[in-house]
Amino acid sequence: MKKNNIISDWLDQHGDQEIDHFIEKNLAIVEKVRQALEFKGWSKGQLAEAMGKSPSEVSKWLSGMHNLTLKSIIKMETALGIDLIHCEPVREYEYVFLGVISSDQDLQKKKEDYTESCEMQEFALAM
Repeated sequence: MKKNNIISDWLDQHGDQEIDHFIEKNLAIVEKVRQALEFKGWSKGQLAEAMGKSPSEVSKWLSGMHNLTLKSIIKMETALGIDLIHCEPVREYEYVFLGVISSDQDLQKKKEDYTESCEMQEFALAM
């Protein structure tokens, strides 16, 4: 028989999805920082020094229970040389200059070159 946990039951009924998402993202960022520190062979104190912050402040940030600001995240990214948050700018259109075709002969030659290059390529099916 499963024993009911009062706190879990209350959270299931009254929990806040935004808070859950915040905690999830916060812990993911902290984990990325932890991995970067491990990769670099740095301690939290060395990260604090690289950021110009106190070791206690960095420890608080990396506890996973602190509300990280965008400014503190950027400071960590800069010190570690990594991206903790990756956001692609939204581009509606992207223009690429492909060149100029100045005559019908030039157009015909470009068509032939293109057709020939397509025939020479081999395409593998992904399964």
